[in-house]
Amino acid sequence: MKNKLDYPIHTTASAPENSKPAVEQLLKAFGVVPNIAGVIANSPKLINSLVGVFQQVHSSSLTEPEIQIVLLTDAVVNSCAYAVAFHTRLALQQGVSQEELDAVREHRRPKDRRLAALCSLATTLIEKRRHAGEQELDSFITAGFTKEQVFEVIAIVAASTITNYAGTIANPPLDDSFRHNNRRIATARRAFSSRRLWPGVAHA
Repeated sequence: MKNKLDYPIHTTASAPENSKPAVEQLLKAFGVVPNIAGVIANSPKLINSLVGVFQQVHSSSLTEPEIQIVLLTDAVVNSCAYAVAFHTRLALQQGVSQEELDAVREHRRPKDRRLAALCSLATTLIEKRRHAGEQELDSFITAGFTKEQVFEVIAIVAASTITNYAGTIANPPLDDSFRHNNRRIATARRAFSSRRLWPGVAHA
């Protein structure tokens, strides 16, 4: 299957030779090769960078639910519908509540204090183009995080930039396993079109 820009969606069999090890790693991790990875595999440089940075992200001191919340936040702020569906599914698998996920998709803060702090910092880094102020950083530390974890959030934002940008440009179709999230993705798309941002974070 091909997308509108005619990027082939590769499998382990069809991927360029230098992309195959990375694609095989993703297959082992997910049980399938996600369509976004199949598209990114067109570039060995990009797919290998993606796998390398995500290995670091998922070995950070943040919990997996917290990592998924940051990844979902990034997808919403970057208006990447594919990544919104993808990380909604993974966050649900990690035990994040539907209520908290709906808040992120609708550009609201989750009720959980730590998740709200993660969302606020990630959104600020993207919307203000890395210029997180004292208020955002103080709120992050007050929520129980460390100054070192500020850098870990930056790493997650950097990683998601690859998938969000590639997903928006290539526009791969949703994998079958994510299609049940389609209705909820419509809510995110409406939020994207209205350009609603986090309370207190101005659009740069």
